[in-house]
Amino acid sequence: MASRTRRPLTRDRVLQAALQLADAGGFESLTMRRLATQLRVEAMSLYNHVANKEDIVDGLVDLVFGEIEVAAPGELDWKVAMRGRALSIRAALNRHRWAVGLMEGRMNPGPNNVRYHDAVMGCLREAGFPFRAAVHAYSVQDAYIYGFALQEKNLGFETPEESAAKIDAQRAQVPAMDDHPYLMEVAEQLQVAGYDYGAEFEWGLDLILDALERYREAEL
Repeated sequence: MASRTRRPLTRDRVLQAALQLADAGGFESLTMRRLATQLRVEAMSLYNHVANKEDIVDGLVDLVFGEIEVAAPGELDWKVAMRGRALSIRAALNRHRWAVGLMEGRMNPGPNNVRYHDAVMGCLREAGFPFRAAVHAYSVQDAYIYGFALQEKNLGFETPEESAAKIDAQRAQVPAMDDHPYLMEVAEQLQVAGYDYGAEFEWGLDLILDALERYREAEL
């Protein structure tokens, strides 16, 4: 019987396996030992393709950036481009929730990371934002996008129906609810309608983009 040919170990295979582990069990579950087990290799052989765990993080973050759709500078109206990229980031971070908090500030950014950041800044500059105004616009959008993603990760429900059930459970844990009328109003209203992440995200996003458009026009 012919022996089964083993697929050669490559950096891409290592990163894809690491992505699977992080997606399934959170970033804490990603260790070199578990990664080696996932790939059915000895742990030491991983170091032929990645320097250390920090190198793996850089690679994983670059994979996530590669999933984000962002228009080339000047390709679309800037608001359309920024809205699309914000929705794409949220979708990517919901697929890879471990990545929230790790996306920015990488000391060894990969090609997808570099391409993405250049495209976003280029979109704002080509739209007429002066340099400093473009930095402001970029910063406030990312603060909102990443902050919302972190909240979405931590609140612990996925759908409006699940949010209503969680709110109902929380009400039983809050003493003297009647003494807090505005909190009671929130609980009662959201218990009926639920909390829709997508709708809330887009409402806030459009508010920011509309404000930035007025800011841009004042700077022109």
